[in-house]
Amino acid sequence: MPERPELRPETEDIAAAPEQKQEPKDARAWYVVHSYSGMENKVKKNLEHRIESMHVGHKIFQVIVPTEEQIELKEGQRRVVERRVFPGYILVQMILDDESWYVVRNTPGVTGFVGIGNQPTPLSDEEVERIMRRIEAEAPRVQIDFKVGERVRITEGPFAEFHGVVDGIDLDRGKARILVSIFGRDTPVEVDFLQLQKV
Repeated sequence: MPERPELRPETEDIAAAPEQKQEPKDARAWYVVHSYSGMENKVKKNLEHRIESMHVGHKIFQVIVPTEEQIELKEGQRRVVERRVFPGYILVQMILDDESWYVVRNTPGVTGFVGIGNQPTPLSDEEVERIMRRIEAEAPRVQIDFKVGERVRITEGPFAEFHGVVDGIDLDRGKARILVSIFGRDTPVEVDFLQLQKV
């Protein structure tokens, strides 16, 4: 009679099986990196070059210099200009470990990560969403040099040369409500930003 094979407890089979590594949930996050002000685009290029040459594209995914378009009013002219949202800062989407930290931290022009102590702190999902909404906005924001409560002079239109106080600002429409003194009474008038000059 042939010998019966020895039955091993099931737990032994599990222990003997090669350990299957549990893949961690995607640990990528957005980190803020500090750089020399005015060198953000150069640092971005340097970092992208290092990612490619050091083969860490599987750990460092995106490098962004957050910018937005703004309408600048200068000498009666509207110009669309691109401005950095956070001068001196760059956003990096990455899986943080010793290797990826080393690649970013030792990129020329990078002065460090933003975080608590020596530990880089990732941005929250809400912060990332707010920043992305701002830099992906289709309509440029109007950049003005006056705010509510400041005195301005109206330079054109029916109220030219009147002085008044800014009572409200409508960035979407490019207009401001100005309180102008007419016959001794404060009267609100709506004026295009181009027709205003800070006093």
